[in-house]
Amino acid sequence: MKDNSFLNKPVGIWIRVSTEDQAQGESPEHHLERARSYAKSKGWDVKEVYDLSGQTGKGVMGNDQTKRMMKDIERGHITGLVFSKLARLSRNRRELEDFSDFFRKHSADLISLSEAIDTSTAGGRMFFHLLGVFAQWEREEIVERVNASVLTRAKLGKSINGSSPYGFQWKDRKLVVKPEESAIRRKAYELFLEHRRKGHVAKLLNEAGYRTRQGSVWRDTTVLRILEESSAKGVYVFNRYRQLEGSWKTEMKPESEWGRIECEPIVTVELWDQVNQIIEEQLKSWKKPGKLPVHLFSGLAQCSCGKKMYVRAGSPKYICRGCCNKIGIADLESVIHQELKAFFTEPERIAGHLQSANHNLAEKSALLETHQREIQKVKDEMKQTHRLYLDGQITAQGFGNFYKPAEQQLNQLMAELPKLQAEVDFLRVNKLSADDVLHEASTLYGRWPKMPADDKRKIAESLIEKIVIGEGEIDITFSYLPSSEELCKSQQRLGPG
Repeated sequence: MKDNSFLNKPVGIWIRVSTEDQAQGESPEHHLERARSYAKSKGWDVKEVYDLSGQTGKGVMGNDQTKRMMKDIERGHITGLVFSKLARLSRNRRELEDFSDFFRKHSADLISLSEAIDTSTAGGRMFFHLLGVFAQWEREEIVERVNASVLTRAKLGKSINGSSPYGFQWKDRKLVVKPEESAIRRKAYELFLEHRRKGHVAKLLNEAGYRTRQGSVWRDTTVLRILEESSAKGVYVFNRYRQLEGSWKTEMKPESEWGRIECEPIVTVELWDQVNQIIEEQLKSWKKPGKLPVHLFSGLAQCSCGKKMYVRAGSPKYICRGCCNKIGIADLESVIHQELKAFFTEPERIAGHLQSANHNLAEKSALLETHQREIQKVKDEMKQTHRLYLDGQITAQGFGNFYKPAEQQLNQLMAELPKLQAEVDFLRVNKLSADDVLHEASTLYGRWPKMPADDKRKIAESLIEKIVIGEGEIDITFSYLPSSEELCKSQQRLGPG
């Protein structure tokens, strides 16, 4: 091999500093200045700089800068390549060997400053090969250490990175509720339970002016993600999936590698389970739910076998399609009418449900506060954008690109605001004492037979969560009371029964 150590040797400088290295303070400019100073001390002429900043060292052969460098070697434009460290050239042993063969074939040299390697000598070529093996080993060892650390932290219930599930934030290494997100996430559960459509929930959230953490509009997939994620019920499970090598697909890790962190729940376990059971059933059946029920207890009545009970066209009975369990329409209404009287004449049950009503008021108030903060946030962003435009910092086109989406979001937020305020006002105004509720309950029971079917349906939806019908027994689960209070008052126009 000819001696290429003469003065004015044409060389190139190779710069590859990963994003992680840059975060630790190793700038591309630092490595470039180091290589230039070395070339100057040798009397070499720097012809080209090949900048691969941010490129991973796992594989660099396909990079455009690499291809340009190799063409410059082939045509003799440069006869040597200077870089700060072997690992900066590549961490892939196979690529390092290919580089060595390529440079030797074209009588060019590889110069690593940290390892003082010059491949123009036999000793330099051997050392280069050995260090390539070490670089590959170092990379594999780092991967193993990272994986071991992830597994250890997961088993100890510690976080792996800085991300947190929607509705939460990391504070002092603990997962705590983030009020401005948790209220929206709670509303998503309530909306899904009401409409049973992820896309419709996303539509309602967007129309209300809410956005995701990244400021994007809600979609069915993002709604599904926050509904299925278990942190909402008080247990954050992480480190469950790994990405398959060379693919965007993932596979589930063994449960022994999962990590779990307890946190403050956003919704009750019962609500989370109810929502996710619906999701699971929808995924199994792939069938769209039918139209809204028209009979008094349709959607509320279910068989003890677990299936819903419906009234077929022209039939006088609620029927379970699974086990053919039946009950007459008139019989069920009579039972419910008597249960209303029993329900409203037990003060301790009333007190318990009033407590639930107070909790509902607190949640609605929190959502209203979140909504008002979001409005102020958007207004502040719009003011800032407008100021930048007035100061000439952004163009008219740039102003429109930023301002119009914010204006649309603000309009949506403002349109939703009075609805939320009305809900909170209603709950505040109708916080009745137990005696008041008992008084209204007695009038409700007396007026029930004279009420129109639509009014009965509204009361049933407000008071009853579900009706389980078995052989010779009926189990009724009542929900919280606020809506029923309003409905009791709305019936006063009918007079006493």
